[in-house]
Amino acid sequence: MLLLPANAVGPAFDSDALRAIERRYGPAAARRVQDWRQLIDTTRDRPLPARLQAVNEFFNQMLFVDDIIHWKKSDYWATPVEFLATEGGDCEDFAIAKYFTLLELGVPESRLQITYVKALRLNQAHMVLAYYANPAADPLVLDNLVPDVLPGSSRDDLVPVYSFNGQGLWISRARGRGKRVGGSERLSLWQDLITRMEAPASAPTRETVR
Repeated sequence: MLLLPANAVGPAFDSDALRAIERRYGPAAARRVQDWRQLIDTTRDRPLPARLQAVNEFFNQMLFVDDIIHWKKSDYWATPVEFLATEGGDCEDFAIAKYFTLLELGVPESRLQITYVKALRLNQAHMVLAYYANPAADPLVLDNLVPDVLPGSSRDDLVPVYSFNGQGLWISRARGRGKRVGGSERLSLWQDLITRMEAPASAPTRETVR
């Protein structure tokens, strides 16, 4: 199952997996993962806009922490459980956790794009999650910098660069999915993430951030 995160099963985890999370990361971490399960259970049947907003709000409670501080690596894409258990990550981790959670909530993968953008106000690269009602639609943007899920056309502070999901890789444009340029296997960090999610024992260990 693709949702298998490092050292635990996915949102449908059992008590043994939860105890493993608690042993490795502590009781507060286990409670955050339980809250994730509750979010999925209570949100699954809600209308799509409510699911998008609930997922955005839930993960935006986590702390923003640079990878070099958090993981002692220049760039590391955490699984959703690693992100929740350590209570933080960078923009990639926010977007990835939202992506896999919305898949679990029944949103088709074809409508979700993890999107690299340039954040003009920060003058730096940034990552968000975009939802497309159809390939040519103005996407809805889930962003750890903004509490509300807003149309891409209203986010003139973001310039899309490229986007991807498990089905492909696209060069972005202002609206719509852009031009497909290949598969997501071209992204080594994405492939590493998927490998770790499918092989829980391979995840690295880290000290608690706080």
